[in-house]
Amino acid sequence: MKYSILGGDELSVEEKLSQSMGVVSWEYLSPHFKNEALYFVDPSLDLEDVGARFAKDGAEQVEKWIKSGDLVKISELHAQQWEGTDTEFEALVVSPFVLCRPV
Repeated sequence: MKYSILGGDELSVEEKLSQSMGVVSWEYLSPHFKNEALYFVDPSLDLEDVGARFAKDGAEQVEKWIKSGDLVKISELHAQQWEGTDTEFEALVVSPFVLCRPV
């Protein structure tokens, strides 16, 4: 499984990641959830490091995080919890996925 980052080819992966990260609302993340492209990243992990593994074809490590529960595809239960709240999320776009966690 190969992931990619959108952006200019003259930028390094790390530069692209830093430009694709920010604090957003659930309203911003909701469409990504509906497209089944939204993942929760455990606070014990560095968000940019996880994004770099996605971008640099680190599928083996990504699978380990999924199996350990440190990386979880957002479920309907999570979405219902955050719908209509003012919860903010640290988010990172690694096309076609979005990685996030509540701030």
